[in-house]
Amino acid sequence: MGWEGWFSMSLGVVALLLMSVARYEPHWVMMSVLIVLSASGIIGAETALAGFSNAGLITVAALFIVAAGINHSGGIDLLTQHVLGKPRTVIGAQGRIIFPVALLSGFLNNTPVVATMIPALHAWSRKIRIPTSKLMIPLSYAAILGGTLTLIGTSTNLIVNGQYRSLTGEAGFSIFSITKVGLPVAIVGLIFILLYLPRVLPVRKDEQKFGSAREFTVEVTVDPNGPLVGRTVDEAGLRDLDQLYLVEIERDNNVVTAVPSEEHLRGNDRLVFAGDTQAISDLLRINGLMPSTHDEEPSLDKERAERRLVEAALSPHSEVLGLTVRDARFRERYGAVVLAIARGGERIPGNLGSIRLKPGDVLLLEARPAFVSRQRSERDFLLINDLDTETPRHHRAYLSWGILFLLVGAAAFNVVSMLNAALLGAAAMVLSGCCSISQAQKGVDVPVILTIAASFALGGALETTGAARYIGESIIAAGGGTPLLVLILVYITVSALTEVITNNAAAVVMLPIVLSMAAAAGVAAEPLVLAVMMAASASFATPLGYQTNMMVYGPGGYRFADYLRAGIPMNIIIGITSITVIALLYDIG
Repeated sequence: MGWEGWFSMSLGVVALLLMSVARYEPHWVMMSVLIVLSASGIIGAETALAGFSNAGLITVAALFIVAAGINHSGGIDLLTQHVLGKPRTVIGAQGRIIFPVALLSGFLNNTPVVATMIPALHAWSRKIRIPTSKLMIPLSYAAILGGTLTLIGTSTNLIVNGQYRSLTGEAGFSIFSITKVGLPVAIVGLIFILLYLPRVLPVRKDEQKFGSAREFTVEVTVDPNGPLVGRTVDEAGLRDLDQLYLVEIERDNNVVTAVPSEEHLRGNDRLVFAGDTQAISDLLRINGLMPSTHDEEPSLDKERAERRLVEAALSPHSEVLGLTVRDARFRERYGAVVLAIARGGERIPGNLGSIRLKPGDVLLLEARPAFVSRQRSERDFLLINDLDTETPRHHRAYLSWGILFLLVGAAAFNVVSMLNAALLGAAAMVLSGCCSISQAQKGVDVPVILTIAASFALGGALETTGAARYIGESIIAAGGGTPLLVLILVYITVSALTEVITNNAAAVVMLPIVLSMAAAAGVAAEPLVLAVMMAASASFATPLGYQTNMMVYGPGGYRFADYLRAGIPMNIIIGITSITVIALLYDIG
């Protein structure tokens, strides 16, 4: 192995470290790796861009659109209405969630399934009086297990299959090839959820997250005889206060929401500020403001057609991640104002404007009515609690399910290839009106697509430079050449990588290594490839390892330790089951 191999391995280690600290987005890290490998001449243009033309990647993109069609036609809402019911126990509630979600995730990408279920579970949990903290992690874990049931259940399976075909020239796996391993593993995992998670998941009441509006808002009145009358908000110095944000103006029984800087103040205007309520004394020092005369009835407690109060969790793809509330400029960006932020199940006190936003943060927003409808098709927020939710339209729900069943049937019986089935399904969703072109476009997870495509460049570099074979032979040597021990080491390696970087990147980087190991050891590649698929999905111990874990982090009011308590035993059980099933199926001893 020459310097190119060592350089590729070193670059891979640097990429893993950058992604593991969660400061840099995976797609930017992997695109940077692609650029370095291509510019240095280690790989040619064809290898560098191979991921973008991979059939598995295009299939993933098409299935995102299929999932958008199910979502926007009300298909998943239809499922929740008929399945969830009114259980009386935590185990009963978890059982109502995990089995249908696992089945659904076997045929739809599990990320949009979880995104759609989060607000539904919040409303449902209030009806059955069971904390969402008992329901959200089971939701994520069930979706992860469901993704292992079929080849289309998760993007990882499709990508591994596509890369396997391109590297080996083999026909690849059929839609139900992984089912013989995934089904028994899913059954064991779902039973373990019901037996173990009700006892270890915390009890956190999300309705206590923000408490009363009085705790985080301040109201003052514009003195009708003062110097602020006729001035704009900006001219009055009310736009850039250090510890408070102007949320709304109540005027003549009307409300001005997400107040623009150019809004002119009038006498007796009632101004509502959010932030550090200890700063009210500083606010009242401004000449022209006086204490509100309506303290007995806070403005935010009144129902207003011009305003929507919304709880929303920041998704892992939000544009404002890493920014402070002040720098994020919610008013200009979203037509909304942040009233309070909760993290780890508790509201963050102090200076609101200086809080740096993280994935899973739950924000209490005052927004214009259009915010809710707009965010249903955007990717920045997961709506949790909308005080005036519109009833979904279900007139195309059955049609969307029909399209999905036809897609799966056509691929399962080899009527068309999996790629063409996904493309036809995506086209049918748009042409039938199950989702609009705009919704289909927004349904495609571009960061995930870029991460996957760029990861192929690193995998290709490890393969062509001989680094993959070197690493593979080292693992075989560590396993003493015993096939079962090699299988165990492959599973553990991929599983460990998946907990700190994205599952897709871990799988794509490891597959060339695994194929080199199989060739060097003289064993069949198929069981090792299935181990990669299973291990890349079996990420339960941290919120970082799998996207659905991060998605439920804020809505469930969880802390990092909650994932460790629930996920480490889950990882062990699923790992032992997966290895045992694969070893028995392929007679590996």
